[in-house]
Order: sequence, then structure tokens, then C-alpha cells
Amino acid sequence: MRVTGGIARGIELAAPKGGGTRPATDRMREAVFSSLAGRMEKARVVDLFAGSGAYGLEAWSRGASSVVFVENHPGLTKILEENVARVARSLGAEAPWPARVRRADALSAPDEPASSDVVFADPPYALLPGIAPEIFRRAGDWLAPQGERLLVFEMSGEVETGASGWTLLRRFGKGRGQPAVSVFRLEASPESEGNEAGV
Repeated sequence: MRVTGGIARGIELAAPKGGGTRPATDRMREAVFSSLAGRMEKARVVDLFAGSGAYGLEAWSRGASSVVFVENHPGLTKILEENVARVARSLGAEAPWPARVRRADALSAPDEPASSDVVFADPPYALLPGIAPEIFRRAGDWLAPQGERLLVFEMSGEVETGASGWTLLRRFGKGRGQPAVSVFRLEASPESEGNEAGV
């Protein structure tokens, strides 16, 4: 598994052995990030259920200004920290890096300020039917009040999900048990539109 684009392109990322995670293929991530085009430049990113950190590290390589990785498994956080350090060296980033790892449950960790532009979510497929609504809610908690406000949501190919207030922009992949990625945009509420207009 490698970073597919940006300054750290080609850098290898470690993944846990034994099938504990199923990182999206390099080809899938490349397609997703190609569709996001210039949206990563200066973006503030959150990577929920980060695992190896492939999504967040790809975003950092492609110009994201900050990345918060949220992962609860102690073995995975160790691998994730190693991957962050590997990409930081490739980018020539100086400490403290704008990429940090939070060891916390993605659905119950205390909220940070709602200041992100893009949230990536790659939950365990087996848990998805029960937690999908909560993922949309939590993603909304992380996203800034203004801007495009995107959720890039990986799921099994046979699953289709959504939530009120979110618009599906693009879907990649298909096939039972195979990775698929849906890109959603959080629409502005009438209240926030009024605030932005100075009403």
C-alpha cells in the first residue's frame, strides 16, 4: 500500500498483518482523490476509524493543512503513528506536525471545534448497518459551519446509505464485500444560510 499522489507519492504505508483492517486499494484511493481535484489544498481533514491512516495521509500528501486521525485500537495506533512519521519525513515537515493521532472511539470521542472541511470515515463493514446514522451525525459535528463540507465514506459495495441534509455527489466501486466509496456534501441549513448572509 502506497501514497498515490502529492509530494509523498510512492511512500509505502504499513498495514497490520492478519486481516484486522481492509485498507482501500491504491487504485480506489487514487480515483477518489482525483475526483476531489484541488479540494485537498489547505483543507482541514479528519480521518475517522483511521486504521493505517491511508486516507488522511493521502490528503496530507496532496496539500491538506491539518489532519486529525481518530483510531481506538492500540496496535493500529502504533502502526498509524509510524506511517505519519514516514510521510512527515517525505514531506520535510517539522515538528510539531499538523497531523496528529487521537486514540479514541470515533463515535464517542469528545468533539473538537467544528472546523474541518473534509471527513473520511472507514468503519468496520460488520458494524455499518447499526452505526451509519451516527457516522453522519458525528461527521456533521466535525465539519465547519461554512464551506463545501464533505464526507468521504467507505463501505461495502452492496450497502447504500445516506442521511437527511446530505447530498450524494459521487460513488466509486461496487460488488458484494468489495470496497465502495461514497462522497457526500453536507447542505447548509436555512439558519446557517441566514447567518452567513448577516441576517
